[in-house]
Amino acid sequence: MGISKLIGLKATVLFFVFAFLKSSGLTLLSIPFVYASLVALLVSIASHPAINLPLLLGKSTDGSFPLWSIILFAPFLYFVRFFGLLRRLVSREPPYSEICEGVYVGGWPYSLETLPPGDPAIIDCTCELPRTRAVSQNSYLCIPTWDTRAPQPSEIESAVRWACRKKALNKPIFIHCAFGHGRSVAVMCALLVALGVAEDWKNAEKIIRERRPCIRMNSLHRKSLEEWSEHRLSPKMNEGGLDVSAVLLSDSSERSQLRKSEKKGN
Repeated sequence: MGISKLIGLKATVLFFVFAFLKSSGLTLLSIPFVYASLVALLVSIASHPAINLPLLLGKSTDGSFPLWSIILFAPFLYFVRFFGLLRRLVSREPPYSEICEGVYVGGWPYSLETLPPGDPAIIDCTCELPRTRAVSQNSYLCIPTWDTRAPQPSEIESAVRWACRKKALNKPIFIHCAFGHGRSVAVMCALLVALGVAEDWKNAEKIIRERRPCIRMNSLHRKSLEEWSEHRLSPKMNEGGLDVSAVLLSDSSERSQLRKSEKKGN
């Protein structure tokens, strides 16, 4: 279920709670519910594919939210943070996965424990989650995107170029969304193609799925990647003759096997 339908359903439930409380004479208690319902309705409309307006929440390029946004959209912003933290606590899924050497994809890094090693450069694909203190000193790029929606092809291209520049400086790269399932995976697919690790985004998706089986790209992600592939400008980094894909994948596989051996030994 897409975010617009899910949040629309939430708006409906909240409105019924409001109506019930008001009809029971609990008018004062019902006010927060009608307010939360209106906020959810607004988010539902803005996140619809036909509108797709992530700038509604006002997330800035440095990953922070202005005061007006925190006040106006508090019911939604704090709900998604609480839901995200709760889901991560009960899930056995790793917070991030290394796809190839120094290139990671995963969920919202709300603490140092959920951040890959090596002081990575971060590409944030969320419009609803803030940049936390844990990553306040890391190189950072934000491409705000609604959950279950896809970054625009131009945004994917900008993210890929930025990541390639950081990778050329030997910086690890961490691409994240809320859980590391959709938005971030779409950008990662493009990056793997640009790095020469994958021939195309479809092959890149298979590589990512091998290392992070829980990914769930939808038709919007694939459509955006297809458009990016048709008009991409960023050259592959291995065109100079260096087989980057073989080196990166080999190193990643070796480390993965080493970790498995260590676990068996324990």
